[in-house]
Amino acid sequence: MDTNSNPVEFQTYLLSTPYIESNNAEIQKFSQSVTGGSISDIDRGVRLYRAVRDWIRYSPYGISFEPDGFRASQVLKKGTGFCIQKAIVLAAASRALDIPSRLGFADVRNHLASQRLKDLMKTDIFFFHGYTELYLNERWVKTTPAFDRKFCMRFGVKPLEFDGKSDSVFQPFDHSGKRHMEYIARHGHFADFPLARMEKAFRDGYPHIFGKDGGRWPESGNSR
Repeated sequence: MDTNSNPVEFQTYLLSTPYIESNNAEIQKFSQSVTGGSISDIDRGVRLYRAVRDWIRYSPYGISFEPDGFRASQVLKKGTGFCIQKAIVLAAASRALDIPSRLGFADVRNHLASQRLKDLMKTDIFFFHGYTELYLNERWVKTTPAFDRKFCMRFGVKPLEFDGKSDSVFQPFDHSGKRHMEYIARHGHFADFPLARMEKAFRDGYPHIFGKDGGRWPESGNSR
């Protein structure tokens, strides 16, 4: 890794933070167990991506603004999470192996969202969708570990793969050629999880759920 151009920046993306807990013992244990025998950062990044994608079950329910719900160690322990929570785990696990990582956020339109989820959100837009960027082979690459393999099989979407060399983002079309995900806005990248910005985005985007008096999504469901 070439850090000569801006060593301060890279150090920032290697630090353990309140949410990206790369110094946490369980996160470190997870990272080591997943990448044992790896011979390169690219291989380690790919293995971590697949582990977070498939070992932590995707669930878009039970979302709140409680800080503990976004700490990497707590998400790993729970074994379920939505896109932002899973992106945080991948970022923490990568930093635990000295791979610089950061969080990225975007608004995406889900053309295949179930009617139940659209009725809940009153829109087909996922505001402040989270993904992870890893610094591999001297460049930043985007990874999206949100939808686990079983989830994708249930809804007829090919699981996203990641080769460590090119961006892995949501597919614009599904297996049958129907429109799937459309990126409509990007919100930049961050060295730690910006909870306040997510909260504002959710309150603005879903005011009927997250109104001025607080609130949270339903605890469970079977829709995307």
